Amino acid sequence: MNIELVQLAGRDGDTAYNLDRVLEAIATCAGDTDLLVFPETCLTGFLSAVQLAECAETLDGPSVQAVLQQVRERQVAVVIGLAERAGEHYYNSSLLLTPEGIALHYRKTHLWPSERGAFCPGDRFTTVLWKGLRVGILICYDIELPETARALAQLGAELIIVTNGNMDPYGPVHRTAIMARAQENQLFAVMVNRVGEGDDGLVFAGGSAAIDPFGQVQWEAGREACQQRVSLDLHQLKASRRDYHYLSDRRLPLPGEQVEHPDGRRELLIP
Repeated sequence: MNIELVQLAGRDGDTAYNLDRVLEAIATCAGDTDLLVFPETCLTGFLSAVQLAECAETLDGPSVQAVLQQVRERQVAVVIGLAERAGEHYYNSSLLLTPEGIALHYRKTHLWPSERGAFCPGDRFTTVLWKGLRVGILICYDIELPETARALAQLGAELIIVTNGNMDPYGPVHRTAIMARAQENQLFAVMVNRVGEGDDGLVFAGGSAAIDPFGQVQWEAGREACQQRVSLDLHQLKASRRDYHYLSDRRLPLPGEQVEHPDGRRELLIP
């Protein structure tokens, strides 16, 4: 499976600028690319409580629809994030978009302190079967809590995609966390972070990475914007689980109702 990690410097609250960068990255991807992954809230940037009412979009809004159109033209899939408006509530959300539409919709379950009060936390973990691989999404701070990746593994995930907006001085924290989440769940993990400075003076740490099911770094970015293609050897999934399988050996499953959907999605509802 060929994945392009698109590490970008965005602009907070400037959806038009961010969307242009996203569409350009999709338009210039390699012909055999299966999936492009972008940073956390890549379309809208990080929004203050005041900006939310003006800049947050619904899932059927113009930005998501523009990305979907480009996805269909290039016949690829994309994982993209935005500040989502749903009725009177706001969510930090990431989507798996395929030529068929929104295949997976995840709302960040573990909010960073500055997000609390403005955003609502998500109430479930979700995976979907895509190109024969079961995929789940996490967002930034989620990966610092081991239960999040374990919840996706409990739902059968073989690839976890992390849209990230990690800033200095916490870059090393997420590097360690993404390696641990891959190794302890024996699955692939792909994390794509933002770079550059935000409007509030934050400096984003970059360090996007692809990790194999043994917890080893397959590729890692620096602190500059880049668009890097990596190929996942899916045979490594079986190899990592050949002698032992952590998920089968555990004695304490996570609580929550598990729901199977006719379209292949699996959800674990947070109790």
